[in-house]
Amino acid sequence: MKVIYHLVVKELKQLFRDKRMRFMAIAAPVIQLTILGYAATTDVRSVPLVVCDADRSSESRALVSRFVNSGYFEIVGDVDSPKEIDPYIERGKASLALMIPTDFSAKVLGRKTASLQIIADGSDANSSNIALGYAAQIVASHSRGILAELLEKTPMAAKPGSVRAVTRVWYNENLLSRNYMVPAVVVLVLMIITFTLTAMAIVKEREIGTLEQLLVAPIRPYQLILGKLIPFILVGMVDVTLVLLVAVYWFHVPLRGSALLIYVSCGLFIMTTLGLGLFVSTIANTRQQAMMIAQFGFFIPFMYFSGFVFPIENMPQTVQWLTYGVPLRYALNIMRNIFLKGVGLEVLWPDALALVIIGVLILTLSILRFHRKLG
Repeated sequence: MKVIYHLVVKELKQLFRDKRMRFMAIAAPVIQLTILGYAATTDVRSVPLVVCDADRSSESRALVSRFVNSGYFEIVGDVDSPKEIDPYIERGKASLALMIPTDFSAKVLGRKTASLQIIADGSDANSSNIALGYAAQIVASHSRGILAELLEKTPMAAKPGSVRAVTRVWYNENLLSRNYMVPAVVVLVLMIITFTLTAMAIVKEREIGTLEQLLVAPIRPYQLILGKLIPFILVGMVDVTLVLLVAVYWFHVPLRGSALLIYVSCGLFIMTTLGLGLFVSTIANTRQQAMMIAQFGFFIPFMYFSGFVFPIENMPQTVQWLTYGVPLRYALNIMRNIFLKGVGLEVLWPDALALVIIGVLILTLSILRFHRKLG
């Protein structure tokens, strides 16, 4: 244990003596989470809207006001003719166009169905679908308001029947994509940092020749491996603390579950990232090679096949089977459920067990390969 302790101390000193590595270990996770926390969102705000109000009545102005006051839309143009809409859409100045016909108020006051047209720029299909959903909600809400006002002014003997749906949203009441994405970014940042630090540190020692000096020292291989891995486990736990603080106190993502369970699950996940980092260090001869292998061999595939970018349920069945071998999938599921649903190990144990199995397998194979490389 004394030998391992001195190796750990030596590794930590060497790690924090390097300014770039020190920045990567401490500052980079916070910066990455802050940037990605804002970037990784599916919310759509301030959608540029051009309005063609041919009616110019109080009823049409009330509808336009609803669009503005919703906070989802920002009027960038008010035109008189439908032909004037085209340049706004073609040049990307507006994503949506609202066309109100001349008989809008007459039909509304006459208790008839008043039609209007909404044109969307479908270049960005995802944003357009979300914006159209917002617009449909606003129009439906405005329609209900008009009906209620008319019935109040001129009550009928028998009011028309209606169907009322009461909706409830659990776990993410305001439907903020930030609450769903930030916990995932926490896991992603942890993977990038621990994976990269492990691979880069070992490859660097090979580049400068200190690894060969350790091989001739009276140190057993398992002591050398533990001395290399334990410092990055400690750094990983510090990074977990930092990114959790940013997620909860900066982004205000609710943490409904156990913080202890988060640390335990992150510890299980770190087993896989350290193992993969150790594996990359055995096949890369330079730090540039290590970064390329890590980025294109692991980071990008893991992001695509873990559910971070695309829902796994939407993937072909064959690809869904492949995702069972991606440890990031289970870590994301655990983190999101602890944050948003507050569930415990009684629900998350299958994902935790998968992390244990994959982590032990990857770490064992990587250690064997590293041991063979030392020999």
